[in-house]
Amino acid sequence: MAGAQKPVRPPEQPPSAVASRPRVQIPRLAAAPHIEDFLGSTVQGAAAQLAEVSGFIQQLPTDGAPASQQTQVYLGYDDANLYVVWVCLDSSPGQIRAHISRRENILDDDYVQVNFDTFQDHRHGIVFASNALGIQADGLWTEGDTALDNSWDGVWRSQGTLTAQGYVVWMAMPFRTLRFRHGSEQNWGITLLRVIARSGERDYWPRVSSRVAGELNQAATLGGLENVQPGHNLQLNPYLSFRSYRSLDTRDAANPRFTGKTAETRPGMDAKLVLRDSLVLDVTVNPDFSQVESDEPQNAVNQRFELFYPEKRPFFLENSNYFASSQGQYQLTPLVFTRRIADPEFGIKLTGKLGPWTMGMLAADDKSPGEIVPAGDPLFGKKAAFFVAQVAHDIGSQSSLGVIYTDREFAGSYNRVGGLDLSIRLAKNWTSRMHSVVSSTLEQDTTRAQGASAGRYRFGSDHEVVLTGSGRQFNSITEYQDISPGFRTEVGFLQRTDIRRLSQYFHFYFRPKDSWLLSWGPETSAELNYDHTGVVIHYSYSFDPVFAFKRNTYFAPIVSTASDTLRPQDFNGLAFNAKFVQNHAGFVFGTNPIRQISWRTLLSRGGTVNVVPTPGQTPNEADETSLVQTMTIRPAARLQIDNTYILDRVVHNRGGHSVFNNHIARTKWNYQVNRELSFRLIAQYNGLLASPTESSLKATKNMNFDFLLTYLLHPGTALYVGYNSNLQNLLPGLCARVPGDLACEAGTNGPLRTPYGFINDGRQVFFKISYLFQR
Repeated sequence: MAGAQKPVRPPEQPPSAVASRPRVQIPRLAAAPHIEDFLGSTVQGAAAQLAEVSGFIQQLPTDGAPASQQTQVYLGYDDANLYVVWVCLDSSPGQIRAHISRRENILDDDYVQVNFDTFQDHRHGIVFASNALGIQADGLWTEGDTALDNSWDGVWRSQGTLTAQGYVVWMAMPFRTLRFRHGSEQNWGITLLRVIARSGERDYWPRVSSRVAGELNQAATLGGLENVQPGHNLQLNPYLSFRSYRSLDTRDAANPRFTGKTAETRPGMDAKLVLRDSLVLDVTVNPDFSQVESDEPQNAVNQRFELFYPEKRPFFLENSNYFASSQGQYQLTPLVFTRRIADPEFGIKLTGKLGPWTMGMLAADDKSPGEIVPAGDPLFGKKAAFFVAQVAHDIGSQSSLGVIYTDREFAGSYNRVGGLDLSIRLAKNWTSRMHSVVSSTLEQDTTRAQGASAGRYRFGSDHEVVLTGSGRQFNSITEYQDISPGFRTEVGFLQRTDIRRLSQYFHFYFRPKDSWLLSWGPETSAELNYDHTGVVIHYSYSFDPVFAFKRNTYFAPIVSTASDTLRPQDFNGLAFNAKFVQNHAGFVFGTNPIRQISWRTLLSRGGTVNVVPTPGQTPNEADETSLVQTMTIRPAARLQIDNTYILDRVVHNRGGHSVFNNHIARTKWNYQVNRELSFRLIAQYNGLLASPTESSLKATKNMNFDFLLTYLLHPGTALYVGYNSNLQNLLPGLCARVPGDLACEAGTNGPLRTPYGFINDGRQVFFKISYLFQR
């Protein structure tokens, strides 16, 4: 096709231009189109029958301006598939970013994306995306979320090729992969997106304006689909794994020992059944997640509250957007956090939509509570049971009212949470979300001899509301939480109770036209937190001007002040409330100037509270230096190297002595031989150097190596071969045979450590094969 000509830029369209949404009527094809039909100067063969869409409009960097590059999209369908073919012209084809990478790792490339709102409810979408070389990404879109849920993996086909004028992408989505209402004629919502990586440009058809919150409410209508059938399919995905392992058993702290097996075989199965066109029943038996990548590192030292690590396991991730309390970047307290189900043997999940009703239900067991105790413990071998139910009813076009219930039962104890969940679309830029729930908890009494009898009963409440606004020039998030002292959620994620918390975040953007500076503006946040007796336990204020430039470059200096008050119930040994005030300064900088390098630096310096003092001492003021450095390198089209370095250094204020230095270094190498075969290597070092006179911490060193070979024919049909090795600075023999050895550091829990050397305290070799059967 002819090379792209940069259009003359007319005035930006006013926001009212998005009020009238277009419609595209697509034809039924007698023969499937092929990517070769689109590589010439004109469309060839059966592809000439396809409906054509063009006239893409920028959302970024200039909302409402014509796209800088020409994009033509062709759509059609046959009895089995829906076809979308993209012809993406580029005036500088040599600058197109395209790599042979693992599936769904395309966000740093030029890519195209189609979002289908198959129920046309403006709430849920199914996204299919591809980079210029046909590498796939897909997922579930939930309106109001800031990120795509990539846990859903559909079986579909894509091809992509670079041309002298740009690139062409061919997509074929089987109807049995999609979920939609039964009917002789279909009308779906559709948005088409092209991302130009080098400039950060996002071009939509139809126009999706940043002046209006949401995407699906701005979608066009896709018509012409007649007599197509949704996926009444049954999927069976059995697997077989084999492993040999050696690991450290610390369940008996007084007698740590090594355990393992030379050969262990483990079968299992996942199954999926589609009910009534739009409900999905998922079942897993004896699931295995050995191929799942380890968590990204975080500094876990000197932390008062539990750190959040996102869920990565496929069974729990898929369709997780139907459990509404866990949605959104700026979210209410998540009442469903599936990592609480650490080691399931069985799970069943029902998710989907029936008319105005949206539902998500989950039941699973968990072997881990009975596996972390010694064999003689009364709880040994017992399982916990989990149940979650979320049902919501649509109100109007983009609001909903629902109920949520969660339950965890274990050895006579329980935690049950239930209440209401409400989402209201207030205006085109404003949305409010709230929940009001209560908890009923019967705690386990571990002081009794049998260990499984019930203990103290607690009742509590959690009332929260968040108001979010977003537009072309601003983002605003206002949150209020009222969580009583007795509230518990053993299925959700909650860092602290007994709070009345009000917070405000606001970011305003100035957007110069035709400038190397894309946007700039102040970003501020403030938080005030009381307990239920009226004591101010925390406040904070921060300010940073943010500057965004071309080449995906941004810079923001940051200043903040904060105060924490520790009460006697927060720390043993405190006889009165202790207030600590900390000031901070730092900056964040990121850039992706060329396709081979991506860089991000976060550096801060300021006060902190040392909550790991020596035994018998109370928390004290300290200075903290924190650095988080990430860098991604692509030295070749098929190789990506992700590097992370985290430093956290704390120094005692009064004496100037180091409390601890914590270093975390991680590198991940992924080499993609072709679309199916890849190799991944992760190496991570954790080193904690702690002062015995300033803290209660012990010096620890840990090195972990993780290798994985993956042959992924398509989601569900795969072969994995992996190896993992872990080393720590433990004393050989774990000090069991040399009590009182001066080389061992004093301690009472678990194996003792030596200041020198490493021993291998865990290794595993595994082989896993799975195959997807569909009908």
